[in-house]
Amino acid sequence: MTIDPKLLDELLVDYKRPEDIIGENGLLKQLTKALLERALNAELTEHVGYDKHDPAGYNSGNSRNGATKKKLKGDFGEIELETPRDRNGSFEPEIVSKGQTRFSGFDDKIISMYSRGMTTREIEGHLKEMYGVDVSPTLISNVTEAVMEEVKTWQSRPLDDVYPILYMDALRVKVRDGAPIQNKAIHVAIAVNLAGHKEVLGLWAAQNEGAKFWLQVLTELQNRGVKDIFIACVDGLKGFPEVIESVYPKAEVQTCIVHMVRASLSYVNWKQRKKVGADLRKIYQAATADDASEQLDVFAQNWDAECPVVSQIWRRHWDRITPFLAYPADIRKVIYTTNAVESLNMSLRKIIKMRGSFPNEEAALKLLYLALRNASKKWTMPVQNWTAALNRFSILWPDRMPAAERV
Repeated sequence: MTIDPKLLDELLVDYKRPEDIIGENGLLKQLTKALLERALNAELTEHVGYDKHDPAGYNSGNSRNGATKKKLKGDFGEIELETPRDRNGSFEPEIVSKGQTRFSGFDDKIISMYSRGMTTREIEGHLKEMYGVDVSPTLISNVTEAVMEEVKTWQSRPLDDVYPILYMDALRVKVRDGAPIQNKAIHVAIAVNLAGHKEVLGLWAAQNEGAKFWLQVLTELQNRGVKDIFIACVDGLKGFPEVIESVYPKAEVQTCIVHMVRASLSYVNWKQRKKVGADLRKIYQAATADDASEQLDVFAQNWDAECPVVSQIWRRHWDRITPFLAYPADIRKVIYTTNAVESLNMSLRKIIKMRGSFPNEEAALKLLYLALRNASKKWTMPVQNWTAALNRFSILWPDRMPAAERV
């Protein structure tokens, strides 16, 4: 549809300043009000079957019955509309429905700001500053609360039969919940599916991270349809590998190298961390498991006098550290978590830090879900070197690959 330039010229005849168009009582706002009311009256005409003041409406069984005033919030600010009524009360307008107080897309703006870590007070102030709209904290809470139904549906959705790689980690959040602030654990399960795309399988809140709770998570994944996992990448939580193997006996458990390095450096003087990190890199970038073992011995000789705990940590977890070393270098990055998950976790932690604390667990889950939904919009490509990794899996475990994926 093209608007006649002559009509535009006529509308702009008194234009002198930008405020005349986009200001509080500018042309844009007046046009929005006029067009909406015109459309509402056209809908009512369609509903009752005759034009306003048309004699055909006499004794028709239904008639116009004045109008109701309502305020509508949107990008244009707030306008007052006159919504026409019919005497029978059967008119259901479409362009601005009954009970609607916000223009289409306005709720999405609130949710978008909330998902980026803005508090209710910050959203309220931003909407006032940007659009001149007064929005109550209750309205913002109601809009974001509606997301919880979406979270519940998402959390119970059916999953694929097979996920080649599963990453499991927990994030700490501060929750008030009517009591002194407590640290709680939000458990996150992120998988790479057979197409090579990352997929968040779920979020679970608990008082603490523990192997026993992860058993519940894995059992839930199994009940939602996950029959097999090739490689599970986890942190060094005690008992975690055994829990995974109890649910998925064929899964290969890989301790996350990023977590290992982070845990190791916590025992090192900050002045020495760069050197220690470089020497640890020689271990996990070794060509083979045997070479890695030799590099660990060298590391112990160089550093045990100053920080003996580091080599002990690596030896204690050695059987869970080395599985990824059986793969070519270009596939290792897919497995040991750095590229696939760590950047996502960093963005989630940043949002958690911005919020400080949450009133309850639901608020934390709601925000993290929205943040993950935003992040997943960028997951349009398979993880790097996925074709090579999938071919390798097909050779190693041909009987576990779905028929359509077998080499």
